[in-house]
This record gives sequence, structure tokens and C-alpha cells, in this order.
Amino acid sequence: MDRGEQGQWESSCLSISGSGISGLLKTEPVAEEGEDAVAMLSAPETLTEEEQEELRRELTKVEEEIQTLSQVLAAKEKHLAEIKRKLGITSLQEFKQNIAKGWQDVTATNAYKKTSETLSQAGQKASAAFSSVGSVITKKLEDVKNSPTFKSFEEKVENLKSKVGGAKPAGGDFGEVLNSTANATSTTTTEPPPEQTTESP
Repeated sequence: MDRGEQGQWESSCLSISGSGISGLLKTEPVAEEGEDAVAMLSAPETLTEEEQEELRRELTKVEEEIQTLSQVLAAKEKHLAEIKRKLGITSLQEFKQNIAKGWQDVTATNAYKKTSETLSQAGQKASAAFSSVGSVITKKLEDVKNSPTFKSFEEKVENLKSKVGGAKPAGGDFGEVLNSTANATSTTTTEPPPEQTTESP
């Protein structure tokens, strides 16, 4: 805004109502919810012709002031947009800043802090519970491995391995059994057929 626009703004602000700004601060009672607002508006006061004329002039003046303020506001908004354009501030950047500011405001509230603390404590308790459950499961698996039923099953698997893979020393793992079976199969291949030779006449 140049100095001419600024002077116009200041003079329009000072010319608001005949008594300056204080004229705007006067308030008249407004009908509250539940009051008979229609009766209040429709019951005309008995005004003299002079009072009605004065009110019409004041109404016109207030409408003109509103129009002037709207024009000044539009000029200010245009100037603001021009400054932002020159600075390279885009709507997306403003949106991001508003979101960041809003998030910062949310995280500063007591409700957020209390919720965050509660969730942190709940997470720690859940972690401890999962750890203890893991320990219990590990112990149960060790118990199963050492049980007579598992030992019997393990012996049956070992017997099966020895039958499938031939005589192998005890303690070989299942992968070794598979490899030995595959090797045994590949060594028992048949010899290739002899080449046929054709005699020339």
C-alpha cells in the first residue's frame, strides 16, 4: 500500500460516524434466544419526522462506511497477495505452515501430553507382557523337547532316516539324509547306449 492508500485508509477510519470510533462502540439491546425478537422488531417506535430523517441519513452513512471499508479490505488483501507472490509464498506453503502450527498447538495441550504419557506407559507394560509371554513359550517348548513323547518321536524319525539313507552314523541332520539319498540315486545311473556305427558299402 502506498502512502496515498494509507492516507485514504486513515481518513476513512477517522471519519467513521460523526463522533468518531466511539459511535461504533454504542450497543443497543439485542433480543436473546427465547425473547420475542419479532415483536421487538415489528413494534415501531413512535418517531417524529425529524428523527426518522436523521436515522435514514445515519443508515446511508453507515452503509457508505461499510462499502468503503470493504474496498479498503479488498485493496489490503490484493496487496497482501502481491507481497506473498514476490516472496514466493504459495498456498501450499501456507497450508503446510498452518498444519505444522496446528500440530504444535495440539502437542502443547495438557490433554495431548497426558494421553502421550498414558500410551507410553501402556506400551511399556505391553512390551513387558510380551517378553514374559515369550519366556513362558520358550520354557514350554524346552519342556516339550525334553518330554518322553518327543524323545520317542525323535527316535522314530532317526530310524526312518537310517532306512531311507542307508547306514549312517547317528546325529546326521535331515538335510544330510536328503543329500545322501540324492547322491545315491545319481551314482546308479545306467551306462549310455553304445554309439551306432554305420558301415560303408
